[in-house]
Amino acid sequence: MPRHKTVRPLEAHLGFWLRFVSNHVSQAFSRRLAAQEVSVAEWVVLRELLEQDGALPSDLAERLGMTRGAISKLADRLEAKGLASRRTDKVDRRYQALRITAKGRALVPALAALADENDAEFFDHLTRKERERVVAIMKEIVRRHGLRTTPVD
Repeated sequence: MPRHKTVRPLEAHLGFWLRFVSNHVSQAFSRRLAAQEVSVAEWVVLRELLEQDGALPSDLAERLGMTRGAISKLADRLEAKGLASRRTDKVDRRYQALRITAKGRALVPALAALADENDAEFFDHLTRKERERVVAIMKEIVRRHGLRTTPVD
């Protein structure tokens, strides 16, 4: 069947190639994390908690561009796995800070190594300058469009 002359092929779109690569990179990372029984979203929250232990769920939601409900569900899962805990204020029981546990703190470097391995698998063939250029271009797109939601799936 001949191509319609006014409809460009999928491969002619930059978005197609970005999504193509992104899907494969993300799926490979997700499989690596799944072997450790951690989801990408859980990894993102753990990594954030490593930097700011005792974070309010509302602050995490804001920083990560997620809903409070999503953060609450992730906190439940991390708590069930012993990777995070909630600390409730004695005076105001509505105040709950999410903290990374010793088990979570010990796991994060192993998960970070998986992220590094995943990056290496897909991007080590690029020179340092090429990688820096790709990152700079992606950051400019993020800045220009005001993108804020942290990718977690």
